[in-house]
Amino acid sequence: MKGRNMQRWRDPKKDPRNERKTNLITPEGYQALEDERNYLWKVRHPELAQKVQEAAAQGDRSENADYTYNKQLLNKTLGRIRFLDKRLDALTVVDQKPEDQTRIFFSAQVELEREDGELMTLRIVGPDEADLKQGRINIDSPLARALLGKSLDDEVRVQTPEGEQIYYVLDICYP
Repeated sequence: MKGRNMQRWRDPKKDPRNERKTNLITPEGYQALEDERNYLWKVRHPELAQKVQEAAAQGDRSENADYTYNKQLLNKTLGRIRFLDKRLDALTVVDQKPEDQTRIFFSAQVELEREDGELMTLRIVGPDEADLKQGRINIDSPLARALLGKSLDDEVRVQTPEGEQIYYVLDICYP
């Protein structure tokens, strides 16, 4: 029996797609995802649909590389739009600062000092907006979990592939 929905079986316990993601997001992160979704739907989708239509009008689709390529891009774009629609519905925007701003919670910007004296500034955000290059770490990461609830001058120990790392909390703020 041929079926479009037939997929390779994956062990649900080991499938990375089944990892639980925290559904928290900052207002800025939510807006970025919403902007991406709107761009894909209002700009990118019509552009690709037009290209597919033009390529299809050229005749034999089986040998038309332009048609095949643009059709694939269109399908990927539609898949991303569907993903964003579902994800945006599942997210909870955290737009209030915590009452106790002397401790580390979601959306905190934290300045840390490593044992070797290296300074780093990180912001704890949801998985959809995490970007280490911009200093935004996923709340589900080991470092973020170790930081949650800590206060100024606390020592934080985190197990990493290189061994245990020790950090000291120098500053906490909520932008």
